[in-house]
Amino acid sequence: MILVLTAVLRAGIRRFPLIFAYLTVSFLVNAVQAPIAYTFQRGNRTVGEWLQTLKAIGDGATYLLLFAVVATFLYKLTAPMPARRLLRTIISAAGCLLVALSFLVHYRAAMPLGVWMSYWIRDVYFGAAVLDLIAWGMLVASRERDTRLLLLTGGLGIMFAGEAVAAALRSIAIPVRSVALFYSGHILGVLTNAAFLYTWWQTFRSESLVRRPAASRATSNSHP
Repeated sequence: MILVLTAVLRAGIRRFPLIFAYLTVSFLVNAVQAPIAYTFQRGNRTVGEWLQTLKAIGDGATYLLLFAVVATFLYKLTAPMPARRLLRTIISAAGCLLVALSFLVHYRAAMPLGVWMSYWIRDVYFGAAVLDLIAWGMLVASRERDTRLLLLTGGLGIMFAGEAVAAALRSIAIPVRSVALFYSGHILGVLTNAAFLYTWWQTFRSESLVRRPAASRATSNSHP
């Protein structure tokens, strides 16, 4: 995660503000949760409910930003289309409607925050996965492919698919009480997240390497 953040910084935050915000929030959320989760695993069950609430809030912020990132990919892809204003309006309206309706359906004031928010977060995450699949399909079908965007959507696709399979393995493992199957889901999730981060790191690393010579040429031209 740190390598990806560094690569985005070198490529230029102004060019990728939402991506930088998503990566930063995701990093901070995981950094804050790690010591609390370790305390919980060591037997301190009093932090259990607080950990669940913190995780729900952190995941909610992270996945909303991820949803916005994927929406910007679609915005970029619709730029050359004649009906881009209509398409962008539909994308914006559909995204806001999904987030708002899901929130209204799952919100329960009497329930703990971490319980009902987990269902809302699941819907937001699923929506982001669908948008990413649409964006990736548009890129594959396009004659003039944006390699950077193809890698970014492909990396997210790896993460979405891996986490879906990992969640399915864990849900199967619980009824049959299979520890090996349960932890195989965790391992798969970690590996696919690592593949996603590696793909993004290489993409933004290439961007920063391309940007550096261009900046050097501009500096040399301004000082003859």
